[in-house]
This record gives sequence, C-alpha cells and structure tokens, in this order.
Amino acid sequence: MTDQARLHCRAGGGAPPLAGWWRLGVLLCLSLIALAAQAQAPEAADAASPDTAYRLGPGDRVHVNVFNQADLTGDYILDGAGRFSMPLIGQVEAAGLTGTELEQLLVSKLKPDYLVNPRIAVRVQNYRPYYIMGEVNGTGSYNYVDGMTYLTAIAIAGGYTYRAKKDVVYVVRADDSERHELKLDVSEKVQPGDIIRVAERIF
Repeated sequence: MTDQARLHCRAGGGAPPLAGWWRLGVLLCLSLIALAAQAQAPEAADAASPDTAYRLGPGDRVHVNVFNQADLTGDYILDGAGRFSMPLIGQVEAAGLTGTELEQLLVSKLKPDYLVNPRIAVRVQNYRPYYIMGEVNGTGSYNYVDGMTYLTAIAIAGGYTYRAKKDVVYVVRADDSERHELKLDVSEKVQPGDIIRVAERIF
C-alpha cells in the first residue's frame, strides 16, 4: 500500500478510492450479466414451446427415417386428407401433428408387433405451397420457403399490378375450416398453405 493510501485509511476514509471504484465496477458487471440472463430465459422458453412447432397438413412431404429399416425409411406426401400410407402399418393420420408427435405415433404403430424397439426420426422435406391471387402479375401456387414474408411472396409472384393495394394482404389460413380472411401487414410471415389475396386499391 502506498503512503497516500495509508494516510487515507488512517484518516477514516476506508479503502483507497481506486479499490472502491474497482469493486463498484465488478458489482455493475455482475448485475448486467444477471439482467441479460433473465431477459434470455423467456425467449428460450418460448422457443421450446410445443405450441410454436410446425403442424403438418395436406401437401407436406416428410422424410421418415426408421433406423436400420431401409424398407420403411423414405419420403411420404400427405394427401388431401392429411394422410399417407406406410408399409406394414397402412394409413397414417398425420394432419395436425408436429414432427415429434408423428414420430411417437409411428413408434406406437410399429411396436411391438413389427419392431421391438423402433427408433424413428421425422423431418419435413417440403412444405405445402401457398397460393396468391388478386393484384399480382403471376397468380397461382408457389413453393413455401421458411421465414418468407408476404412482400417476398408478392415479389416471387411477379410483383404488384398498378392497381394493387400495397400495404396489406388478405389471408385465409390452411387450417381454418371457416375460411376467415385475415388482414395482415405485408411484413408478416407467410405460413404454409396460406391463400393470399392482394386487393385492388381505391383510386
């Protein structure tokens, strides 16, 4: 300890000023780390939430890998009713299931009558297409790409016509049996099977 620091302590000043600032800095860093961990925790919980997992529907192509069973492993396309046919077990009702739920369903159908301890992995190969109509230059169905926005979908469809309303789109979700049309901003994300309508603007 320097002579100046000793004088400071004897005068009742406690720890030298530099030591006090160092401790304050350490406490501040620890507080920031704790706050960052708290902020990330809800995001991690949301990412793991089963409600956010993609649910299968008609037109989806899935790859089913049954380990050590080449005859069962392969690509399967869900038909208009959301089903596909698989060797040994026949029709599989896959619509509305997540990949994990489909794995569990297939295990239950194969075990124990066909396989003692089946190990299965399911991966979506191709999502069902989306459809776009109205004031775009190329109406029709297009392959879905994960993360795309409605503005991207419009660009893929050749862009707007000169009559188009450009700030919003009107969308019917594939799983909506009532066919309700949602008014959405063009920056929002497309979902597989969406029916997208670009309206005509009022001049």
